[in-house]
Amino acid sequence: MEYKKDPRKRNNRTFNNGKKTTANFNTRKKQNTKELPPESFVRKALPVEETIYRAERQIRDLPVDGLILNNLKRKGYELPTEIQDKTLEAILGGRNLIGLAQTGTGKTGAFLIPLIHNLLKKDATGSVLVISPTRELALQTDSEFRSIAHGMRLFSTCLIGGTSVRRDIDNLRRPGHIVIGTPGRLADMVRQGALDLRRFTILVLDEFDRLLDMGFAPEIQRLVGGMSRRSQTILFSATEDKSQRKIIDELVEDPYVVKVRTGNVSADNIEQDIISVKDGTKKTEVLLEMMRNDSFEKVLVFVDTKRGVSRLCRDLKKGGITADEIHGDKSQNYRVKALESFKNRKIRVLVATDVAARGLDISHVSHVINFQQPKDMESYIHRIGRTGRAGASGRAITFVN
Repeated sequence: MEYKKDPRKRNNRTFNNGKKTTANFNTRKKQNTKELPPESFVRKALPVEETIYRAERQIRDLPVDGLILNNLKRKGYELPTEIQDKTLEAILGGRNLIGLAQTGTGKTGAFLIPLIHNLLKKDATGSVLVISPTRELALQTDSEFRSIAHGMRLFSTCLIGGTSVRRDIDNLRRPGHIVIGTPGRLADMVRQGALDLRRFTILVLDEFDRLLDMGFAPEIQRLVGGMSRRSQTILFSATEDKSQRKIIDELVEDPYVVKVRTGNVSADNIEQDIISVKDGTKKTEVLLEMMRNDSFEKVLVFVDTKRGVSRLCRDLKKGGITADEIHGDKSQNYRVKALESFKNRKIRVLVATDVAARGLDISHVSHVINFQQPKDMESYIHRIGRTGRAGASGRAITFVN
């Protein structure tokens, strides 16, 4: 995927410092009505050692402030990942950037490490706005920022739905260097006059393919259009959608493009298979039978609907399986507690909609199970990317009729 500019269109850029635009940003993606063939979900895992990237420099050699290096060492980091290694200097130098890398490869650190360094510079001005598609990813990014910037007097604000609007407004009155949030809550803060987009000079779209789809595009357009001082734009994702190429061209001028994987392919270290369920067979019973195998240690199950998530979680509990659920109708506190219980192995199964498919760093997930066939390959890749992270092996199983 190349991102070349047509110089004749420069004056009609969609994101022209908040001015009136001409591109049709609200064009809906064509719905994929044709099911993916079952063989799309079958793939043998390659040996893990074949997928490991070894940087020629260590974390201690990175050209960033020593305080950052100390915090990274404290977190146990020794080598930069490939996406971190190949994007660092470009972001440090203020270049626009598009980064494409598989899930679990350290994309959050790839933009936070150089941005924190630049915020520490005496001549640094302005602030950073990071837009995330889900509450969980926004919270995770905020936590990562605080750990990397520990002891540096750099402050963040996380703005997500399901939390106190009044508290968010109060937090925005305090000095801050980076705001991380979901599109809806960010837009709400702008409408209430609590968030001035003109203060931000750097924009990060995390999981940009989802942020630019038909659900988030209008909010993103308004947010980006209000950043009249924007000087650097950074886009990261695991997948790319060719239908968004025009939007990306309008958003990012002359980007430095880094791809550390080819096309929309899933991680090589994930063993992928299907289970054919005959008509009349209850998939819940099949799943419960699978859970009697001790190898299913930490299982993330994706279900298409919120009602389906709750129903399956209830059935698993009745079957003696420790389980919990997350979806859009659950409060933010509930979702955070459920995720923590899953991360800490207090529960064995987490049942979720696609709110858990993007960017979440949950270590040692043994299996990802698609209770229904994913509707498109992008969703499938993000879902199964919750297992086999950071070079480890993983298993993905999809139920097909």
